Amino acid sequence: MKTDIEIAQECKLHPITEIARQAGILEEELECYGNSKAKISDSCMERLANETDGKLVLVTAINPTPAGEGKTTVTVGLGQALHRIGKRAIIALREPSLGPVFGLKGGAAGGGYAQVVPMEDINLHFTGDIHAITTANNLLAALLDNHLQQGNVLDIDPRSVVWKRALDMNDRALRHIVIGMGGKVNGVVREDSFQITVASEIMAVLCLAADLADLKKRLGRIIVAYNHSGAPITAADLHAVGAMAAVLKDALKPNLVQTLEHTPCLMHGGPFANIAHGCNSVRATQLGLKLADYLVTEAGFGADLGGEKFIDIKCRMAGLNPSAVVIVATVQALRYNGGQTKKGAWKEAAPEALKSGLPNLGKHVENMKKTGVPVVVALNRFATDTAEEIQIIQDYCAGLGVDCVETEVFAKGGAGGEALAKKVVELTQADAPQLRYFYPLDLPVEEKIRRIVQEVYGGADVEFSAAAKRNLQQVQDLGLDGLPVCMAKTQYSLTDNPALLARPEGFTVHVSEVRISAGAGFLVVITGSIMTMPGLPKVPAADGIDVTDDGKITGLF
Repeated sequence: MKTDIEIAQECKLHPITEIARQAGILEEELECYGNSKAKISDSCMERLANETDGKLVLVTAINPTPAGEGKTTVTVGLGQALHRIGKRAIIALREPSLGPVFGLKGGAAGGGYAQVVPMEDINLHFTGDIHAITTANNLLAALLDNHLQQGNVLDIDPRSVVWKRALDMNDRALRHIVIGMGGKVNGVVREDSFQITVASEIMAVLCLAADLADLKKRLGRIIVAYNHSGAPITAADLHAVGAMAAVLKDALKPNLVQTLEHTPCLMHGGPFANIAHGCNSVRATQLGLKLADYLVTEAGFGADLGGEKFIDIKCRMAGLNPSAVVIVATVQALRYNGGQTKKGAWKEAAPEALKSGLPNLGKHVENMKKTGVPVVVALNRFATDTAEEIQIIQDYCAGLGVDCVETEVFAKGGAGGEALAKKVVELTQADAPQLRYFYPLDLPVEEKIRRIVQEVYGGADVEFSAAAKRNLQQVQDLGLDGLPVCMAKTQYSLTDNPALLARPEGFTVHVSEVRISAGAGFLVVITGSIMTMPGLPKVPAADGIDVTDDGKITGLF
């Protein structure tokens, strides 16, 4: 089979104005970036404000192998399949980060014949949204350090600075640095660090903001440091909000692209789900619901991460109510969860290992059922799957009381997802059920975290470090204990230890730190050894990427 980029480069893209017309967007509501991508102006949402919402379909997954399980591919394929069976469907996805593009996991535009195009643009610079977020983040950092240099009238304690710089790249050398070492005129000497842009609070702010006014309010609430009396210093205190909003003004607008089969796709925002909240923007989701009968969206990594945060953070804040949940599973990931962890071993037939990994799927199904939303399992087919293993999974799902539908969207595009599309339509015929969250907001923060660990992960308890306990006291002192929590945790396990696979029991999750994201409106809970600045693997994907003399990109998946 051809590579993803070869398939994508053979696609004859329709003009983005035609895709917009198909989606119900007026040409004057487009801000085109060439012929194949565009931003959608605020006037479109204003025009559609009173339209009835379509059905919201969430695509999530089980815990993956290091290579990922094709959740975006299934999302794209499902959107294409819904179109093929005559439904008015739109897809809403996150934007790729350059970190995994040049690192290990790859891009976020789908794969095979279920891709969003132009995939090279999408996986590289796209419309500049992530660059704008990086700039806004580092503008705030620069204004903070300049304030320290220019007299520090806010009495900021340099040892209390919590705002990190950002770069959309995996660069472990920037995890811990010292700045301002060039003498008195070059800044105050202090410890600092970088995080990947998709972990920046500004990414979360942009993805959760309802409009420009809300964006500015959220930016103003961002806590960057504390003064010597322990009072918080915000971006508003530094008079940074206006300039940051000016940088982000265009980035706030959703992007329109298309799939290989010309299904409209809104691609906007890109927070990771292991270190951030893992969902595309509220604005793109709400716009898609106004434009389509079916809006198919994804939440990053497994249902224990992106799925839980989609429910407890995004849906709660935006008033969203999903009509169906699709849980993507693969034979490979179930083998991996059953112990086939050596690189490449999960690609080899191993029925007994697969059986050992099935409880991982069972836990994710159980969790999503707790929300009250109908669930279907999508078995994303790989060439190395065996008929015996597929039957084992289908029998297991039958015992859980959920349908397991095979999908072959990678190899066949929308045609390979029609059975899944029909099942989704069937599940969404009734009105969306009343969504049940995993915890109420009025619980103490420690209990919200414990509720997630016990109810979602299946653990026994939580252990808080001394630093985390101090953080929790600070949260309470600032009156922010009513915020939801955003768990930063490994994507490879239900626990905070990536080596504990399948469905462990009796474990304790270790919380090392609790960070306040007052602008985004949640608390980030750091568990285990999770890092907000990833590193590159021994052989990064960047090694194989090139461009020919005539400008054609090669090696990009």
